Amino acid sequence: MILPDGYSDVPNGKIAAVVTHLEMTTRPARRDDPPGNWILRKFDTPALHSYRDLLRRVGEEWLWCSRLRLTDAGLAAIIHAPDVEVYSLVVDGREEGLLELDFREPGQCELVYFGVTSSLIGTGAARFLMNRALECAWSGGVRRVWVHTCTFDHPSAVAFYQRSGFIPFRRQIEIADDPRLDGTLSRTAAKHVPIIE
Repeated sequence: MILPDGYSDVPNGKIAAVVTHLEMTTRPARRDDPPGNWILRKFDTPALHSYRDLLRRVGEEWLWCSRLRLTDAGLAAIIHAPDVEVYSLVVDGREEGLLELDFREPGQCELVYFGVTSSLIGTGAARFLMNRALECAWSGGVRRVWVHTCTFDHPSAVAFYQRSGFIPFRRQIEIADDPRLDGTLSRTAAKHVPIIE
């Protein structure tokens, strides 16, 4: 379907975002880690409640909700899959960042989830996490690493990914039920995206 030029109505109770897909097909030059006391911890079999808690703390402000709507069996089927790797960024013993890599498509790695809690934005923690993400992603002999972000995410997300070596290649419009209206996320989440009931 081709959307017409101009404005298109989004039904009440829905949210709409512009999604930008970015990729890299060669391993980028390694960037120096910023100073900081961060540790990357791999979860071999993440506990579902711990994963959901971290996903919510990192992504609620950006309306990350698709994994929160999954059943336990549906979520476990993804994050416990042998070709999916889940990591947390640990600061002073507390998990404050999430990295999820999906190697299920041969020759490719998708950065499915990537982010830090709001208290770490601007501290260099995301740069540290991206450096580790790219090391892990490219260590498996892939030919392509890709990620997508949207207009609900942090306003600097696209620029951050481009500085990391990703190149935009596709744009889409995503429409979904507003997760704040069904209780998936708090009604106070994502103040930059108004609720229209």
